[in-house]
Amino acid sequence: MATLINVARAADARDNDVTPQDVYWNRRDFMKVVGAGLIACGSGLTGCETSDGARAAQAAVPDLPAIRGAVASPFSTSEKVTDYDDATSYNNFYEFGTDKRDPSRYAGSLITSPWSVTFGGAVGKPGEVALEDLLKPHPKEERIYRHRCVETWSMVIPWIGIPLADVLKRRDPTGSAKYVAFRTLHDPRQMPGQRGRALEWPYREGLRIDEAMHPLTLLAFGMYGRELPNQNGAPLRLVVPWKYGFKSIKSIVRIDLVSEQPRTSWNMAAPGEYGFYSNVNPEVSHPRWSQRKERRIGDFRKRATLPFNGYGEQVASLYSGMDLKKFF
Repeated sequence: MATLINVARAADARDNDVTPQDVYWNRRDFMKVVGAGLIACGSGLTGCETSDGARAAQAAVPDLPAIRGAVASPFSTSEKVTDYDDATSYNNFYEFGTDKRDPSRYAGSLITSPWSVTFGGAVGKPGEVALEDLLKPHPKEERIYRHRCVETWSMVIPWIGIPLADVLKRRDPTGSAKYVAFRTLHDPRQMPGQRGRALEWPYREGLRIDEAMHPLTLLAFGMYGRELPNQNGAPLRLVVPWKYGFKSIKSIVRIDLVSEQPRTSWNMAAPGEYGFYSNVNPEVSHPRWSQRKERRIGDFRKRATLPFNGYGEQVASLYSGMDLKKFF
């Protein structure tokens, strides 16, 4: 599945949207007061309140803990948001099965609290960090964003997240950090899809360090104004709006900064079909289908796939001089 993000629209952040620094930070109370953006993306990040369609989509959200107080992202799009039921029942999350309905059927077995992420590799501050500490906006200039993005061939979803760059900076990356490697939880008792051989487990992904530090790259912990449902990657997932959806690794438990390009799950499984960069590019066809057009859930007609999912103005400079057909 590809991740397309349409041309972004700047949004004005208000001072009263900023999460207070004196809030208490236990897990549930933290989630109630901290909010971050929704992007219209098959896994999106963005503020639902910006359109009637978004409000209608959010109205169907079940009683998961609400997330409030986020700052509007300057990258959010105003596109119509996908219905919540579609966004949470039609997913790729092979840890729970290869059918797109499997995650919503079986992800209830995942225990997401307590949760922590371990940092390692080329960092001055390695170690395990509890989720509630990881997500604290710190220092004061860091904010959690409402940010909306679009995932190609699929959906427009409002995500809530914190810039990955803010999190990585706190770990004091060293000069040898050239890439960031991510791993998903590996626990076949909770994730029945890991009992099979659809992929080599645990799920792995990676970004170049400049991609990881770009302000569009988020660690998302919510969508549609509430905590992430299990099937959408709870409690913490990556969102990289200009890349195909499989780059947005879910249920993250480990992040390493490394000097060499890390192995990634889909590239390991089928290197001729899935490259490391996986940028949305209509000029690079998958061996079994064209990627020039995409169809959103709920739409009858296909639409043209946009280079970098519509975020070329923001991210094309990261790949200046690269042959994007060779480095796909």
